[in-house]
Amino acid sequence: MRYDLRGRTILITGGARGIGAALARGAAARGARVALAGLEPALLREVAREVDGHWYECDVTDQNGLDQAVASTVERYGGIDVVVANAGVANLGTVATGPVEALVRTIEVNLSGVVRTVSAALPHVLAAQGHVLIVSSAAAFAAMPGMAAYCASKAGVEQFGNVLRLENRRHGLTVGTAHPIWIDTDLVRDIRDDFPSFRDAQSRLPWPLSRVVSVERCADALLHGIERRRRKIYIPRSIALVQALRPVVLSGFSDALITRFGGGDLAEQMAVEVRRSGRAFGRSSVGDGRP
Repeated sequence: MRYDLRGRTILITGGARGIGAALARGAAARGARVALAGLEPALLREVAREVDGHWYECDVTDQNGLDQAVASTVERYGGIDVVVANAGVANLGTVATGPVEALVRTIEVNLSGVVRTVSAALPHVLAAQGHVLIVSSAAAFAAMPGMAAYCASKAGVEQFGNVLRLENRRHGLTVGTAHPIWIDTDLVRDIRDDFPSFRDAQSRLPWPLSRVVSVERCADALLHGIERRRRKIYIPRSIALVQALRPVVLSGFSDALITRFGGGDLAEQMAVEVRRSGRAFGRSSVGDGRP
């Protein structure tokens, strides 16, 4: 049975740009009441104005800030039916050459931030017998050099979502995890623009791992998944094949395949390029916790 979003309240983290902003627009078009949380107040304010929604500035690694964002949303709309834990960052460089604080920050935002977001909103979503959507990634089951912290965090949130589903099924709560491939966001564009090694490696990846999908198409897939309370959302759907081949992907065959398509060279080239850039995150990222 379709879960109609009309009149329901959806709270989205990372709503200032990219997937979060596109999701806000799509949800509003379906008649949902939209609340946004994130670190970029000017952008959040603009998206909220566009969708006639609510916004609150907070860092998803700050529990007090998230609790206040949830309380503010409940005060405005009376409750929360759907929470989308979307906020995420990706550090630049390898484990050997990247600053450890950037690796840890990526895990704090992508994994701990999801745990904190869901925990803050869960009492209200449970009361509504609503839906939790956690934005994981195809990186949860497909490793790539230069993405250690990102891959680890996205694998972690997938399992967090799986356990959350089992714990709360009897209470009418549904939980989904989304697994997009490369989405045409600022995060991906920054890396592609700044690092020739990444562009080259991505172009040589086998189908469907080389696909780039628009944010609008991604948002439509996420909303479709929420409306059907899906356990898993693959963007594009062909990524489900990679998930199905997970035992093979996690074997030595995967290592050999990634190396064949440039993974070995990527690590060395990226280390040089990141060192030259002098940045631990992309130009548009708020990975350091500041807008």
